[in-house]
Amino acid sequence: MKLNITPRAADLQYAIRDIVVAARKYQKRTGEKPLYLNIGDPIAYDWRTPQYMVDAMCKAAQDGWHGYSPSEGEEILRVAAAEKEKRVNGITVDPNRMIVTAGVSEAIQFLTGALIDVGSEFLLPGPSYPPYISYVKFFGGKPIAYRTIEEDDWNPDTEDLRSKITDKTVAILIINPNNPTGSVYNEKILREIVAIAGEYDLPLISDEIYDQLTYDEAQTPMVRIAGDIPVIGFNGVSKVYLAPGWRVGYAYFHDSNGELDQLYDAMIRQARVRICLNATAQIASATALRGEGDYLTETMRRMRKRRDLIHKRLNEIDSISTRLPEAAFYIMPKIDLRGRWKDDTEFVLDVLESTGVVFVPGSGFGIEYGSGHFRSVFLPPPDTIEEAMNRLDGFMGKR
Repeated sequence: MKLNITPRAADLQYAIRDIVVAARKYQKRTGEKPLYLNIGDPIAYDWRTPQYMVDAMCKAAQDGWHGYSPSEGEEILRVAAAEKEKRVNGITVDPNRMIVTAGVSEAIQFLTGALIDVGSEFLLPGPSYPPYISYVKFFGGKPIAYRTIEEDDWNPDTEDLRSKITDKTVAILIINPNNPTGSVYNEKILREIVAIAGEYDLPLISDEIYDQLTYDEAQTPMVRIAGDIPVIGFNGVSKVYLAPGWRVGYAYFHDSNGELDQLYDAMIRQARVRICLNATAQIASATALRGEGDYLTETMRRMRKRRDLIHKRLNEIDSISTRLPEAAFYIMPKIDLRGRWKDDTEFVLDVLESTGVVFVPGSGFGIEYGSGHFRSVFLPPPDTIEEAMNRLDGFMGKR
């Protein structure tokens, strides 16, 4: 049978999971389980979803939340999300202008499906979370990376951002705190981005899924400083609430004169086509968002210890250097390839084949600013991090 597969599907890439294909081949060949430092899933390691959330999930199931829910999401969850944004981030968002999504990833799909046409340009930070790049391309657009400055803790270069705006630009994306770099953007720089968005009449997309996972300086919510510039915000329960498998995120729309009404309508139409999100997880997520977050103090204490460990170890290894992450659980080291590998993908594959340690090639987060780097998580227990770093150190010593 002849199948005409579209290039948009055949060419899709997602570096964070694509590397798993190579890792499985390694395991089949060697019989040894790889050390996975590639994916930001706390539950894959020694982290556990807070018990009050597990109890809420069980109760929701027992209470009979097994039917379809509204395509925009259950009202109880949308209200809880708005309350959380007010309590935690000090911003006011309307629960009636909110869409509950299957994680932030589905929100990205809906957004790009609504905004991107053939030839559209979407400004995003370089390096960037891969689904933004993939979905923009999928819908026929062009992802345009603006520089973030590694030497300045990966803060955006606003002059570079400005220089890349054209009449085809449809939006400016901010990921703060940032994946893959762990950066927390400086408020002054964020205000400069707001001013640029206002100057060019562009909406701001603000991905804040790691909002409470900061080590020292709190992140600045974009709505708080945006004034009358329209903001589409993304958040959810995957990261802060340690429940990535629940697949519950949300998008909110903040403007002053209904400028985002058409975008909301275009996104909710897509939500109707996919029908709805899991009702039981929505009800449990409402309980999660209303929690006081007492577990976060211990979570961040443990996370900081692992961050400091991997940062120290990486900087002690020949040809590798890295900045100290300010948030989340990712680190983005630079590799001095020095002609030993043609690019960061070859480096990561060589590390995997030689040591069994799984990283993500930096170019998977954008060729222009991710190349020559790799991303690691520091979610595993300290002894696992030590083992991974020992293997990497030994590998580099032989190269």
